[in-house]
Amino acid sequence: MTYKHVFAAALVTASLIAAPAAFAAKKKLTGEEQLAKLLEGREAGKPVTCIQLNQSDSTVIVDKTALVYRVGRTLYVNRPTNADRLDNDDILVTKTFSSQLCRLDTVQLHDRTSRMWSGFVGLQDFVPYTRVKKTAAAN
Repeated sequence: MTYKHVFAAALVTASLIAAPAAFAAKKKLTGEEQLAKLLEGREAGKPVTCIQLNQSDSTVIVDKTALVYRVGRTLYVNRPTNADRLDNDDILVTKTFSSQLCRLDTVQLHDRTSRMWSGFVGLQDFVPYTRVKKTAAAN
């Protein structure tokens, strides 16, 4: 083995040893911190009881905190009952009887790996968050 090979092997070994420390050093955000980051630059509007499900572009599960539905440029935050059951690795199963998702509807949670039922949450009011309009600075 040449010096170059020994050096490369030592470098790889050192990086493998340091990787867990670097991974552990990265702080995992709490659900509230994740939600605050997601809503940064937005302000809350008047809560609504229903949203049009067919207009929802995406849904984000914020661990143990909330469900966030994107409808166009607006984010609707729902802090359901049993929010402590929310896990961003779950699959949401929503059974609706109309084109709207409303307060008091329930959402089943299924584990992504086993596909087993892992609980449910009961929806509450949806709080719309829109981007804050920047005003021109006065000269």
